[in-house]
Amino acid sequence: MKQLEKELESIKTELINMWELVSAQVSSSRDCLTEFDKDLAREIQVKEKRVNSAELNIDQDCENVFALYSPVAVDLRFLLSILKINSNLERVGDIADGIAKYIIDADVCFKPELLTVTRIMDMFEVGTNMLKITLLGFEREDTVLARSIFKMDEVLDEINSNANANIIEYLKKYPEDLDQALYALSIIRKLERVGDQVKNIAEEIIFYIEAKVIKHRKQE
Repeated sequence: MKQLEKELESIKTELINMWELVSAQVSSSRDCLTEFDKDLAREIQVKEKRVNSAELNIDQDCENVFALYSPVAVDLRFLLSILKINSNLERVGDIADGIAKYIIDADVCFKPELLTVTRIMDMFEVGTNMLKITLLGFEREDTVLARSIFKMDEVLDEINSNANANIIEYLKKYPEDLDQALYALSIIRKLERVGDQVKNIAEEIIFYIEAKVIKHRKQE
């Protein structure tokens, strides 16, 4: 194996490790919401520093490869995709950290009916599955898996678009839960952004493998 190939393989491993860490952060944010676990929420905030550190290390390693080897063709596309995926993953980590902050700030646990009406748990399930599927698509270099993300993101968009109406209906029954409802709405907005970030990741996988730029194009 050539030295460039070794460097690229090492960067790929770094990114996969970060992917798994970020996925765990999102799963933990779901758990601290349902269990109202403030200690777990604080753990998420501590681990966010690891996510930030991983992003910086991957960026630095990519820059070193650019400087030393001047990669071209598929190697160049790989590195460009890595840089963007790295940034997207860091933003997903920020979102998980933001959800954890809401749990820490909340005074009481979230009512199950509120979580059901708003479909927050459905959003968590879709979001975590999107992260798993894109990781698998990246590891297998499978653009079919990557393209499956676009349909999944539509589910998150739909739940987000209905969130205001669902919150209003809930508050008609439980006006005393205004603070909870506002936190729930904020979490919904953040989970919708998880979908956007993972969709961007899927686009980068397709670019790397097929040399096709599909960003800003209407998905079929």
